[in-house]
Amino acid sequence: MIPLTLHQAAGGGSPPPAAMELNMRILLIEDDRMIGAAVTQALKDASYAVDWVTDGETAIEAARAETYDLALLDLGLPPPDGSEVLRQFRKTGRPLPVIIVTARDAIDDRIHGLDLGADDYIVKPFEIRELLARMRAILRRQGSGSSAVLSNGAISLDPATHEVAHAGETSRLTAREFALLQALLLRPGTILSRVDLERHIYGWNEEVESNAVEFLIHAIRKKLGAAAIRNVRGVGWMVDRPC
Repeated sequence: MIPLTLHQAAGGGSPPPAAMELNMRILLIEDDRMIGAAVTQALKDASYAVDWVTDGETAIEAARAETYDLALLDLGLPPPDGSEVLRQFRKTGRPLPVIIVTARDAIDDRIHGLDLGADDYIVKPFEIRELLARMRAILRRQGSGSSAVLSNGAISLDPATHEVAHAGETSRLTAREFALLQALLLRPGTILSRVDLERHIYGWNEEVESNAVEFLIHAIRKKLGAAAIRNVRGVGWMVDRPC
């Protein structure tokens, strides 16, 4: 039995509020394959990009190499264990929010984890909805969940609703379409390569079709018009700078 409840995680229902804001990147550190796969899928369904690692050493290396909005950390890892991973995270001085996700439910374990620098502590089994709510709360406090509209003057993208306005028309984007257009609008006038866009949209462990980016750009252009996203042949894609 998977020791957490994935209610609506793999199926219907509207995405939770966090998914409607930004396509954030989460570092999941969990050595149990079944739990890791289930949580990864639930986070993807909530429109998060997820990098899932199964040991402490890889987690420490990942946090040094990448920028994450939040980490979900199991304590019961093979050496180095979760406590040591958290110590290493805090030594770097980088502001990485951490939620401990563990089966250790003793009050001393909770106090120890929080004293080491964890931002929250949730005990298995848990409802995925509760985990997502705790993530949203932390991300709001960190300012990562800002819902400010992104615009280059011609295109306006609302992270709260995934709606995009262009040439007097408003369209609703899918989670992937939103993530791609968001990446471009965060850096207007900058050419982003296929690799740049894939890193923004997908996690390490996701299989990405060779034409996935082109497919998403085609879908966005159908909604906004071909001129909305410019193709720089052989280099990548961009949206125009504000006039």
